[in-house]
Amino acid sequence: MTWGDDLAAWWLGEVAGDPAYLEQVIPMACAVVDPVAGERWLDMGCGEGQTMRALSAKGASVVGCDVSLTLARRAGVDGPAVVARLPDLDWLRDDSLDGAYAVLVLEHLGEVRPLFEACRRVVRPGGGLAAVLNHPMMTAPGSAPVFDADDGEILWRWGDYLGSGATSEPAAEGEVTFHHRSMGALLNAAAGAGWSLQQVVEAGVGDAQAGRDPLLALQRGIPRLLGLRWQRRA
Repeated sequence: MTWGDDLAAWWLGEVAGDPAYLEQVIPMACAVVDPVAGERWLDMGCGEGQTMRALSAKGASVVGCDVSLTLARRAGVDGPAVVARLPDLDWLRDDSLDGAYAVLVLEHLGEVRPLFEACRRVVRPGGGLAAVLNHPMMTAPGSAPVFDADDGEILWRWGDYLGSGATSEPAAEGEVTFHHRSMGALLNAAAGAGWSLQQVVEAGVGDAQAGRDPLLALQRGIPRLLGLRWQRRA
């Protein structure tokens, strides 16, 4: 199943209502984007607009795009939103943005270099690019927590972290694909497209999540989210 209106209801019901999204994902996005009031940013894969809303509250002018018409219409309540399938940004002018960001999007793209290149065209020199994604350690095929029955400790099985591949998770009547790439592969793709790394943020299980789920509490030392910020080279 590909992203589109067929997954809109699943996203709204299963993911957008997840308290961890509000507790960790959106705050991390606000931290790595960190817009200056009045700047114009693009939310790539904006969904129903939660992150648009949060960044608009910080004074940014945010334009959203999503492959789902249903979600783009929802996001349109919080600012302009168009229907587009990444990495297509041909509908934007060169150097027309102060920055672009993607939240829980990069891991669903088979290739990230084309998106980095498209962003370099539409973001002005010195402008920003930011992303929040599932930590690459989590997306490696075969990776999973392992429970040690002897001492109750949670360990981590790395899977094929240094390789590439994809895994699928159930969604609605179908599934969602997560494409894996190592941290090095991701950062090198951005560097090769003209982006200089400025900030890296890694986060594990949040306090509220740990309080709700004893099994997750045992995984607090394992990174789950990755936040990145780049600057476009002149």
